[in-house]
Amino acid sequence: MTNEITWRLEHEKVGRLLLHYAIPAVIGTMVNALYNIVDRIFIGQGVGPLAISGLTLTFPIMLFMQAFGMLVGIGSATRISIFMGRKEMKQAEHVLGNALSLTLLLSLLTIVPSMIFLKDLLLWFGGSEQTIPYAEAYLYIAIPGNLLASLSFSFNSVMRASGYPKKAMAYMLLGAILNVILDPIFIFVFDMGIRGAAIATVISMAVGAAFVLSHFLSKESLIRFHRRYLNFDWKIVLSILAIGISPFSMQLAGSMVSVFLNNALLREGGDLAIGAIGIITSVGMLLIMLIIGIAQGMQPIVGYNYGAGLYQRVHQTLRLVIITATSIMTTGWLCCELFPSFIVRGFTTDPELVTIAANGLRLNLAAFFVVGSQIAISQFFQSIGFAWKAIFLSLSRQVLFLIPAIFVLSSLYGLEGVWLTGPFSDILAALVAWAFLIHHVKNAKKRVVNMNI
Repeated sequence: MTNEITWRLEHEKVGRLLLHYAIPAVIGTMVNALYNIVDRIFIGQGVGPLAISGLTLTFPIMLFMQAFGMLVGIGSATRISIFMGRKEMKQAEHVLGNALSLTLLLSLLTIVPSMIFLKDLLLWFGGSEQTIPYAEAYLYIAIPGNLLASLSFSFNSVMRASGYPKKAMAYMLLGAILNVILDPIFIFVFDMGIRGAAIATVISMAVGAAFVLSHFLSKESLIRFHRRYLNFDWKIVLSILAIGISPFSMQLAGSMVSVFLNNALLREGGDLAIGAIGIITSVGMLLIMLIIGIAQGMQPIVGYNYGAGLYQRVHQTLRLVIITATSIMTTGWLCCELFPSFIVRGFTTDPELVTIAANGLRLNLAAFFVVGSQIAISQFFQSIGFAWKAIFLSLSRQVLFLIPAIFVLSSLYGLEGVWLTGPFSDILAALVAWAFLIHHVKNAKKRVVNMNI
């Protein structure tokens, strides 16, 4: 099995190999997005427009907590890929064991304070007397259940990176399908409203986590959990964090942006404007998660071949991912520009919310066609271990461009100014990413010429 996996990573055609890894990864990331989207659809149709606004308030808190899962999951997956490329299987298993211990520790450190300061956090995130009760009902169940989400999603990434993309896909699909089944049962049949959506999600995450962890206890896995590797080795922990800090920073920045964005929307458009950004975020996240899935499919290919010194295959893979991501994003962008009201009605039938959200969707995603390449380039640097570049590119859109734009454009143009912060930051972030990539390719060519001399 080891020889078959490594042979494919080194010799199989890049297009076919990317398809092999990307399809399961896409399904995995789309499942992640669908957990939130399905909740919003059922809550919007079954509870009401203010419930969507309340659910939107939960987004920054859940992003904050999920950031720690990504910190460990993506960081350990990348390190494991590189060690496997070097045929250092014991080191890969050492990373796996430390990743489990680190996930448990970080979950404890985030769940407890989030529960204690929940009401204060919701007020800070733009909550009102009308929307906070909905958010609290959801989060009192979802926050403790985040441990299960971290275990499920983080180790699914590791499973995919260690050579089991189809199995990872199957486990993610299992949880998603279960969530779609349980959501209407708890919301409508048991009449539990927004609490029912949270219970359905946590149960689905629990099932997913159980199956994923069982894989790494099985003798069929190339790498497995070993008790001796559960004790922290701080050199390994730091190596995980060094790579995982990029997606972690992006998630954390997303949480911070939501604070400023929600408060600007509450000021300029009221509670329904917050509900509208929840719908817009769901649509945008569906497209972004599709591209992230393709980029994650690139990760084991690029990570392994970079570790093996096969740099031509690395660049071939990146080129293919950029072309694919840009094509998909352009298609999604056209749909959002041409049919915004039709898309919004999938989440709500409230006329006022449809009007606000449709206009916001059209404006906020006006430059979304450039986002695909920006994500691909950022993931590329993460996959080859250039942590600081990946971190900078991940943060550039949200911290350098989006947060200042929220203050400036909202003060100049009101609610429409808030929507326009999206295309403004998307274009600038894409330009920066391409500048980094061009510089990297030029330096790589110089190194090859010097080696030949």
